[in-house]
Amino acid sequence: MMTTPAELLRNRRVAHGLTQAQLALRAGTSQAAISRIEGAEVSPTFSTLAGLLGAMGETLSLDARPAVGDFDLAHLAANLARSPAERLELGIHWNRLGGEVARAGARARGG
Repeated sequence: MMTTPAELLRNRRVAHGLTQAQLALRAGTSQAAISRIEGAEVSPTFSTLAGLLGAMGETLSLDARPAVGDFDLAHLAANLARSPAERLELGIHWNRLGGEVARAGARARGG
């Protein structure tokens, strides 16, 4: 289950029985800063979130798993290297080609 930094910080703070002010004191920041993060007014950096969790004796970790499905990393990298306009143009080209194939199939079936 995916959680936001705001939800993660609030849930862990509450689990430790701390107020925002108490966490702020431990972490060397202000209660207002904690409130802004928990209220999703600001998005903390990884190091800021790790520091706040560390002040509660927690460790922040990211997790990654192999993607499920059949895809070509070189093809993905090549697409990501294109500009948005180039990707859009390529998508339109493939869409038109698909339409042509569909019309040719319909003609071949006598439609």
